[in-house]
Parts: sequence; C-alpha cells; structure tokens
Amino acid sequence: MAVLIIDYGMGNLSSVKRAFEECGADAFISEKPEDLKSATHVILPGVGAFRDGIANLTERGWIPEIKEAVLNDGIPFLGICLGMQLFASIGHEGQPTDGLGWLEGEVVRLQPQTATERVPHIGWNEIHMRGRSKLFDGIPDRSNFYFVHSYFLQCQVEVDVVAITPFCGSIASVVQRENIFGTQFHPEKSQKLGFRLLQNFLDLRF
Repeated sequence: MAVLIIDYGMGNLSSVKRAFEECGADAFISEKPEDLKSATHVILPGVGAFRDGIANLTERGWIPEIKEAVLNDGIPFLGICLGMQLFASIGHEGQPTDGLGWLEGEVVRLQPQTATERVPHIGWNEIHMRGRSKLFDGIPDRSNFYFVHSYFLQCQVEVDVVAITPFCGSIASVVQRENIFGTQFHPEKSQKLGFRLLQNFLDLRF
C-alpha cells in the first residue's frame, strides 16, 4: 500500500505522513506528479488560501495528472481542509478563483450566527452524519474532530455531503463522491477517531 501525499507547498505534510505511518501505510511525500502512477491512495492536504492552492497545483503540473488518476483510474483520493475545498467549482477567498470542479459548489467565508461563534473556527467540534460512508466504520455519530479554517465548501448537490457540523449555521464537514473524499477537519490531529478514519480510507478499494 503506497500513500502519496501531494507536496504543492501548502500544509503540514509531515504530520499527515506520520499519521498514515501510524496506521501501517507506506506513506511518502512527493513533488513529482509522475509518482501518482505508483500510488494506491492519494492525499491532498492543505492549510492556506484557495487561490494559492490552485495556483501552486497548476504551476507544479499536478492538475492533469491528478485528474487522470482520480477521474479516469478511480484511485481513492482524500482532501483535507483546504485540500477538500479545492474540489469546488469556485472559491471566493480573495478574488474568485476556479477550483478543480469535482464537486458543484463554492467556497465561502464562515459567517457567525451567534455571539459565541468565532472565525476562524479553531478547535474540536462534532460531526453529524447525514449519509452512509465507509469512512465512518467504527466511528459513532456526533464524534468530535479538530478544525482550523475560516472558509467552507458550500455544496450544491446534497448527497455529496455525508456529514455536517453545527457551526455558523451548518457546514459540510465530510464530502464524498465515488472515489473522492474530503474532510474539513484534520483527521491527523484528531487523535484516536481521526486515525480510525484514516485507516478506513486505507481500506477502500475501487
């Protein structure tokens, strides 16, 4: 099992790599799109701005190779935080920027609904399951995971959202379409249940 973690200059790659190694995977960080051919699973982590993320993926030649691996070859693909947001049609962080376009929707800023809500959203919060997903095997509904973000993916297709989190109204915290998965939270920072989710991802075959 070879887990490729995409290095496009965004995010804490080493913590993601360590988390997958704890789950028993052979994980490696790569700057070379051609390495996708040797991977069984692919991770797109990310911390930072939507526009920078798309620009970096484009400049480093990742986008055509990712689309081939994910959309044509059906490799299991997991986006974490910004990595999930980049699935969208468009992002509004800074000026509007086209995303990968894998999920119809847009990335917009969190808007507090109560006096106690603060942006950025930092800390532990619940996920409320709305659909079935193998990512949740052995994970109870309303479990807590660790979030750090100011924007979120507003999906247009309801069935793409398999878990929500009650913050700023309601946000998509887990999305899924066929072999494409995304978590707004950081499973690598979410202790035991985060590692269970990563193990469930490693068990996926398409």
